[in-house]
Amino acid sequence: MRVLVVEDDQLLAETVARGLRQAALAVDVVLDGDAALERVAMTRYDVVVLDRDLPEVHGDDVCQAVVERWQGSVRVLMMTGAVDVRSRVAGLNLGADDYLPKPFAFEELLARVSALLRRAGPASPPVLRRAGVVLDPARFEVSRDGTTVRLSPKEFAVLRVLLAADGAVVGPEELLERVWDELTDPFTNSMRTTVASLRRKLGPPPLIETLVGVGYRIP
Repeated sequence: MRVLVVEDDQLLAETVARGLRQAALAVDVVLDGDAALERVAMTRYDVVVLDRDLPEVHGDDVCQAVVERWQGSVRVLMMTGAVDVRSRVAGLNLGADDYLPKPFAFEELLARVSALLRRAGPASPPVLRRAGVVLDPARFEVSRDGTTVRLSPKEFAVLRVLLAADGAVVGPEELLERVWDELTDPFTNSMRTTVASLRRKLGPPPLIETLVGVGYRIP
């Protein structure tokens, strides 16, 4: 659930990133192809939202680097102002998983990213259920024993990761990587504060177990 947005229009990049973060995704942003190549060489993102028409290092080169480095485990949503069929086919032939012409409605971009996220990892049900908790990512809804639970985007993302683990322990490093973006200081208490708030909102009996020195799980 970590996304890289590569877009040289800073306002558009920040707008897309803000919307994706509100949908409980961890988002990093770069404004040029060189920076994108550095990121995808070091970090396995679930989805890369990629402007094809980047200056200097072209989006095609970034797409090829993603495909070669991660062998299809990272999904690429390519964006471009070109709307002709030939351009769309060329982008898909480079290894892009989806193609979105500009201008676009953010709701469509989010729907396409969500679809790619479902394909980026092991198959999981569209609605997650465990221990009386039901989490619907598409509707951004959570309930416990039939009672609606209102969560912040970060709390929602943490709960989604823990539910998707299906009872396995999720280490703090993995939780930071999947939920928080690059601007997060790993030495802050942000993760512990979020988990504590999530526990409180889910109510009794306690649902999330802490295994000291190991991580968290929902048994």
